Amino acid sequence: MPRGKRRRRIAAVVIIGTMLVVGAGAAAFAWMNQTPPEPEPKARAGVLVRPLTPAQQLIADSGDPLACAVSFAGDGIDLDPVLQLQSGLYQALPIPAQAGRVFAGWYASSDDAAGYRVEGRVNGSDPVICVDQQVQLFAAWKTPDENAAENAQVPILMYHQFTAKPEGESGWLRGNYAYVGDFEAHIEHIATTGFYLPTWDELSAFIDGRLFLPARSVIVTDDDADQSWFDLAVPILDEHRVLATSFMITAYRQDPAPSMYVLRRSHTHDMHQAGENGRGRMVNWPAEQIAADLAASAGVLGVSEVIAYPFGHYNDIAKQGVAQAGFEMARTIEPGYVHIGSDKLALPVVRIDYGMGLESLIKRIG
Repeated sequence: MPRGKRRRRIAAVVIIGTMLVVGAGAAAFAWMNQTPPEPEPKARAGVLVRPLTPAQQLIADSGDPLACAVSFAGDGIDLDPVLQLQSGLYQALPIPAQAGRVFAGWYASSDDAAGYRVEGRVNGSDPVICVDQQVQLFAAWKTPDENAAENAQVPILMYHQFTAKPEGESGWLRGNYAYVGDFEAHIEHIATTGFYLPTWDELSAFIDGRLFLPARSVIVTDDDADQSWFDLAVPILDEHRVLATSFMITAYRQDPAPSMYVLRRSHTHDMHQAGENGRGRMVNWPAEQIAADLAASAGVLGVSEVIAYPFGHYNDIAKQGVAQAGFEMARTIEPGYVHIGSDKLALPVVRIDYGMGLESLIKRIG
């Protein structure tokens, strides 16, 4: 081929190649800068994938196989779902408020709520049980007149030490020891005869007149967290699934909760001692010092809700210290029952002494 034709052919090929490259680049530039189309809803196996519900999102965000999303239903209820764990009891369930009505609790079904069935009422004394990591609770309401007519008088049972000896212990503290056989009869009675077990936040709302409690309600407590409490009493609570509160002196022991059915609450940090006049430090110290001690106790326990006064000693200054430390309630050793309008900083008790069998308990709590 003549040299001139060869050069012309090569030049044509170069020009055409350059045009193709430039055209492709321009097309790519235009494609990259155009507005992308709205994404189509994703489909999986021919089924449209919809956004997660709030409850499902809670579960997904938790990443915990034991997580349970609790949603709420009922007249006037507009609450976001909350996350609970199936390995424990319900924690801090909401107590809604409506003008002219008294909240009557959460229930496992709408039928339970309509009938106010104690067996179906759900609170912090119940384990979290879910299906597919979700559960729905149903609200019930009462009128203020119905709440007053119930006339609930809530006993707070106060135990101390425990003994496996039917004849009891000797010494000046003999009366403090409950025979474990009597204790088991007490707890079985509470567990099997329709008693409701309020939590402390529920008791507070009940005192305010914001929450309805059934007449057969009871709170079980122990003072001092003696070793016999751990060894003899807690296994019985576990067996019968009865919620109880252990008032601990945190300067003496700081054991973790021995059971999910045991709440740890304050018996002060280091005020379970006599002051200069022989009475407890709680009535000898100024309010600021009392508050500092209780703050130390709350720091150990992780909660500031209710305390038990050491020796039952208290006065107005003690009450000031309790409130200053951020506690809402305090339990005395004075006999009586909690009712609507009770003094939250002077809650009475039903004391359990040695020799008080089941009949004695029934006379006091029904």
